[in-house]
Amino acid sequence: MSSSILQQVNQYYSEKIQQFGLTPQGVDWNGEESQFRRFYELMRVVSDENQGAEFSLLDYGCGYGGMIDFLTPIYANRIEYHGLDISASMIEAAKERYGNAGKFKTSLEQAEKFDYVVASGIFNVKQERPYHEWEDYVFSIINDMHTRSTKGFSFNILTSYSDKEFMKDYLYYAQPEELFAYCKKNFSRKVAILHDYPLYEFTVIVKK
Repeated sequence: MSSSILQQVNQYYSEKIQQFGLTPQGVDWNGEESQFRRFYELMRVVSDENQGAEFSLLDYGCGYGGMIDFLTPIYANRIEYHGLDISASMIEAAKERYGNAGKFKTSLEQAEKFDYVVASGIFNVKQERPYHEWEDYVFSIINDMHTRSTKGFSFNILTSYSDKEFMKDYLYYAQPEELFAYCKKNFSRKVAILHDYPLYEFTVIVKK
């Protein structure tokens, strides 16, 4: 994985949290309603048979840990939440806000695994990176999510079916068909593409 890409991502989101604070805008989202809708779609990865059981979750690119506000009323004490973010500023903010409600870090041990791994919005902002270079980065993260999850993983990403007049050069838009085929061939037979909610993105669910 390119260290220069990681450095650029780190700088981008560190500046966001410093500018907007502990808000959806601080992690480059428009508002809480759309942020919570994304969390809802991502958590559909949790299998029905696990609804009443305890499980561990890695929030890959957790920002300031805002997903905890969504998870707590639903899963109460059944979830062991872990937050990972490359931005030290984000992790400091998460620890200050949520304390012992989650375990936050900027890196993982090589062998660390979790029941589920989810990622919201971490693939969207490629900035000036060439398309193919950013795509390689995206697929490397998806592969890592697969490696670190034992029961399933999910992520969202901007869709190539967005209205052309609203698409931006600095954003990355993925083809749903390509990601479906990749996940189906490499990870599991249980793959779903959720492209029916009112945002310019889709969610990929991979159950194992």
